[in-house]
Amino acid sequence: QVQLVESGGGLVQAGGSLRLACAASRNIFSINVMGWYRQAPGKQRELVATITRDGTTNYADSEKGRFTISRDIAKNTVYLRMNSLKPEDTAVYYCNARPLLESDYWGQGTQVTVSS
Repeated sequence: QVQLVESGGGLVQAGGSLRLACAASRNIFSINVMGWYRQAPGKQRELVATITRDGTTNYADSEKGRFTISRDIAKNTVYLRMNSLKPEDTAVYYCNARPLLESDYWGQGTQVTVSS
């Protein structure tokens, strides 16, 4: 199993920045894909960004250029740096781990609220 604990959410004004962190209970280098998803009220959960075991990153189109996913393997932590935040970025942000040949694991989520 993999336990994931997110942190770093909060209230920020439009145009501001936040950095989310996801601490994993397993060596993240052994996990095939890790990522961030978000879910706004009344909407489905959607992909924000992923990072693969070899370091390849992928972003949803609306986040390209504003968000950056990164990792610190020594700390077993994945980060999401969010710049130029918009009110429509308001959501609960979830960390996801997708090990090879296992089911997905999810964190408890962290709330991000962007005020206009």
